[in-house]
Amino acid sequence: MAVTTFQEKLASAGARLENYRGAETAASFGNSAAEFRALLEGCGLFDMSWQAKLVLTGEDRVRWLNGMVTNNVRDLAVGHGVYNFVLTAQGRIVGDLVAYNRGDFVLITTDRAQSAAIAEIFDRYIIMDEVEVADISDKLTAVGLAGPRAAQVLQAAGIDVSQLDPGQVTDLVWHDVGISVAHNTHPNFDAYEIWFAAEQADRVWDELIAAGATPVGSEALELYRIARGVPLFGRDFGQRDLPQETEQKHALNFTKGCYIGQEIVERIRARAILHRTFTGFLVEGEPPQPGTKVQSDGKNIGEFTSAARVPFPSGERTVALGYLRREFEATGTAVQIGEQKATVQSIPFQF
Repeated sequence: MAVTTFQEKLASAGARLENYRGAETAASFGNSAAEFRALLEGCGLFDMSWQAKLVLTGEDRVRWLNGMVTNNVRDLAVGHGVYNFVLTAQGRIVGDLVAYNRGDFVLITTDRAQSAAIAEIFDRYIIMDEVEVADISDKLTAVGLAGPRAAQVLQAAGIDVSQLDPGQVTDLVWHDVGISVAHNTHPNFDAYEIWFAAEQADRVWDELIAAGATPVGSEALELYRIARGVPLFGRDFGQRDLPQETEQKHALNFTKGCYIGQEIVERIRARAILHRTFTGFLVEGEPPQPGTKVQSDGKNIGEFTSAARVPFPSGERTVALGYLRREFEATGTAVQIGEQKATVQSIPFQF
């Protein structure tokens, strides 16, 4: 049978498909533990159909976007990007994205699960500004590579990323295919993204596997995300949360000038008024459900947002991410989850 979509390509390679971050993609290729090990020790290759892409054009695009997000877009060099939060006027998080200066336009990448909401927010605030927003998610797709051997695999495939800084993107022609290669922006999640025309997905995938990448699904990717301590919008943070509570310092710039929610963010920084923080936990027993309360002496002092039984090289452990009152944040602090015991751990986890 002819393969007509990239999802069919993944299924024909043995993948079980599920919805992840707003799109259908591979959940597993049959052994999520082995796939996680590839991310931890080698190079994992994963479909990024869940990544939405918005293009901003118009004379005011940079000035306008700089007033919408938490990081400094105004001073971005061409070919560079930064991670951002989108906030309410009260400083609460309503979305996250990476903004890249692409010269004649700004490229926004985010999850498909939140792209419609972000586009609606953008449309609401474009009043007299010369800015246009276009969704090109179905035209430009992506795959990701993560793990300590990711750069080596790319080199073996004929893609040199040795000079590519975090947040930087470069364009090239590779095996007669036009691609863009971006170095991930998160300090705990060293990875690369390759963007290309959707019809080239089959070919790009096969070439990277031939170069030594191991196909991994979203289940292994989630294990890796949790192990690296990377929060996910809609699961680990959202509209009830303030930016500094998430500990994602690389999303904030305190010298860029005004933006929506900036007054609250600056007040928290200036007065050091932060009551809780994002952290990790080592849990005895099965993974707690998201929303489960963390307790000390019978009092609620935090809650879990993500948890998993992770097959680390030294053995399986139940680890979790969540929030905790700051007076309990010291590594090794003992806490309770009902009848289960847990200890506070720094992230990324080291086991």
